[in-house]
Amino acid sequence: MSRRETLRASAAMLGATAGAAAALAGAPAARAGSRQGDAEGDAAKDATRDVTVRPPKGAYARNVEVLGYCDLDERPAFKMSIKKQNGRWYLYTGHFWEAGWSVVDVTDPAAAKVLRFTPIPGPQGNTIGNQVTLHGDTMITAMEKVFPEGAPGSDPTVPFLEGVLIWDISDPARPVQLSHWKTGGTGTHRNLYAGGDLVHLSAAMPGFTGNIYVILDISDRRAPRIAGRWWVPGQERGRATPPPAGAPHAHGFCCGNGAHVHLHGPPYPVGDLVYLPYGAAGLIILDISDVSRPRQVGHLPFSPPFHAQFGVHGVLPIPERGIAFANSENISYGTGPAHHSSIIDISDPANPFLLSLLPEPIPPAGAPYDDFTTRGGWSGPHNMNHHLYSPDVQPMNGLFYMAHFNAGLRVYDVTNTRLPREVGYFVPPEPRKRYGPLPLPREGEPADAPPVLQTEDVVVDRRGHIYITDKNQGLWILRYVGPRPGSR
Repeated sequence: MSRRETLRASAAMLGATAGAAAALAGAPAARAGSRQGDAEGDAAKDATRDVTVRPPKGAYARNVEVLGYCDLDERPAFKMSIKKQNGRWYLYTGHFWEAGWSVVDVTDPAAAKVLRFTPIPGPQGNTIGNQVTLHGDTMITAMEKVFPEGAPGSDPTVPFLEGVLIWDISDPARPVQLSHWKTGGTGTHRNLYAGGDLVHLSAAMPGFTGNIYVILDISDRRAPRIAGRWWVPGQERGRATPPPAGAPHAHGFCCGNGAHVHLHGPPYPVGDLVYLPYGAAGLIILDISDVSRPRQVGHLPFSPPFHAQFGVHGVLPIPERGIAFANSENISYGTGPAHHSSIIDISDPANPFLLSLLPEPIPPAGAPYDDFTTRGGWSGPHNMNHHLYSPDVQPMNGLFYMAHFNAGLRVYDVTNTRLPREVGYFVPPEPRKRYGPLPLPREGEPADAPPVLQTEDVVVDRRGHIYITDKNQGLWILRYVGPRPGSR
């Protein structure tokens, strides 16, 4: 029996696939869809009141309803990007425990289906292929060496693939690889392509400690070349970028060559500026009017007081409002300094400052845990609805969406940047099967115990459909149906 057949058989025995939305929701997918008109009608009647929703069995929800669920052919997904073409919606996903990328037709959220899975173009076993970014007919996927925690079937003796692959997706269901650019190091992590000739990379380059910023010119899609690069002084190998006093480094997950000063990415360009989420080095703003010579113009440190490793994990600038969102990624299993999800004033890029912190999630009534920090798994913010440069992604409308690890999806009203408020959430049912080693089992649990949920990424399309992924589940498709932002 093949590995794929074994996974399918195990899923059937454990009931993990859940029959799309129906079994997990405890109701037919069609019924979830039929709530759309009622929910929108309720919201229209009184835009200041919560809307009653019926979450799936084992889930918790406020102002968020389920539209559909897809098991992704038993391949839990990580990062996502979306594209609409000829009236159909295509979601592109990277995968956690099997290196490669899928195309998922999400035109009908109640009947989402995988159209194609493309594995990495080489041996499995020592390569991660779980990142994706796209614009128009060009898609960029990342490859990097397997992290220290490994993955099912990983083998550090197998050669690894690294760098980025450049794809033609003019036929959305059939990506065609055009080229492969290599760092010469261990690969790239979270990258961004917003159209045009430049890709903005988080790259583990030879001669450096931790990932640095690389600008890749893809004007010739078949022959990419470096146009510019920048790093925090001291990242050059042989020089010191020590963590803050009292914060020893564990050389752990997602950490490039093992440094707290590390560009997680994605670098986020806006005009002649780029915003870099640079781990323990904080938020860094560069002028890239000359891409061959980026220069620093602004900086806002976060660590201390917040934790150092991935102290700034992601940043999303909204220049028309003069703000940016930033967050850390806390992989400490509830130990050490606090994490954060922040709103920053960037009206003067040379002098950014903190405006507010988004409120911490509170467990819903009836939840069998007192807080999310100690419930198991990773806690805190992870990824936001990042792809605002895409015409197919919901623009900023006063709502901010965050994948919040073991607290699921959180939705915030950020119309008042000094007082953001949580207005919705969806905490999925717990996974019924463990596909990979993360998150680690809770103390006293066997290694193969069903894991705590870990909501990883969120994308919101122009229709308002919300997509979230998990380390050990399929794809949830949701919709916010609560009060309009700024209505309270």
